Amino acid sequence: MTATPPPPGDLDAIQDPFALFAQWFEHARAHEPNDPDAMALATVDADGLPDVRTVLCRGMGPEGLVFYTNHESAKGRQLTAHPRAAGLFHWKSLRRQARFRGGVSPVDAATSDAYFRARPRLSQIGAWASEQSRPLDARATLEARVEEFSHRFGEAPVPRPPHWGGFRLVPDEIELWADGAFRLHDRVRFTRSGDGWTRRRLYP
Repeated sequence: MTATPPPPGDLDAIQDPFALFAQWFEHARAHEPNDPDAMALATVDADGLPDVRTVLCRGMGPEGLVFYTNHESAKGRQLTAHPRAAGLFHWKSLRRQARFRGGVSPVDAATSDAYFRARPRLSQIGAWASEQSRPLDARATLEARVEEFSHRFGEAPVPRPPHWGGFRLVPDEIELWADGAFRLHDRVRFTRSGDGWTRRRLYP
């Protein structure tokens, strides 16, 4: 059964965009059937061509949104060269979305280490085995690399690869959208202003 989201009037009741987003996210975690933490992440390449893919948001709060990746992957190289990005959460069954735009910076090594240690062991091995975004001649090659690194680390703890870690998207702009009947949606944009936010309602 599809969960009924709270009425969109809460867009007027809460002035802090992260406080409101936190409420929406917790509701999505309770009711969205698939990957409520999935975030479409948009970057640009060296030619200015947009690139987008889905990542999992593994940390959120007033300091920003955190996700992890191979820094030598396409998105990792793009973010290093052009450290600005946009993120989108679309909770289809709840008829809501949240958009974020702003600067991106690497998280500190201790934060990346802690998250890496919490991952399943095979995911840790995969971070070493996968040359993410690079050409792969055959699936068997990847499987052989997984075996290679599994043998290398044996039963010992798997260290975090030096090329793998987190990024934090620190938004300058947040837009929250709630579905409305007859496409009369509820839409509010928050723009960073000093230590606070300027709030503006938008036509749908």
